[in-house]
Amino acid sequence: MSQKPILPGPGPIEGVDLKSALEERYLAYALTTIMHRALPDVRDGLKPVHRRILYAMRELRLDPAGSYLKCAKIVGEVMGDFHPHGNQAI
Repeated sequence: MSQKPILPGPGPIEGVDLKSALEERYLAYALTTIMHRALPDVRDGLKPVHRRILYAMRELRLDPAGSYLKCAKIVGEVMGDFHPHGNQAI
């Protein structure tokens, strides 16, 4: 498989300071990550991973009156269907 070089588009290429460009872009990425994944939602107080867990439990028809189910089953369902990033957060 040969890789083709990335050619510049039309227009001049502008030089930028690498340190400031990385700081700016990393800050934008970090803020986006915190806002969308790490902070609980104001509406219900849940993080996205918690919402996925509850949704998977609903899909498995689990409720307090139901039968016992090991947590590994729930973690496996969440990882397999809704959260393919590993089980650390789950």
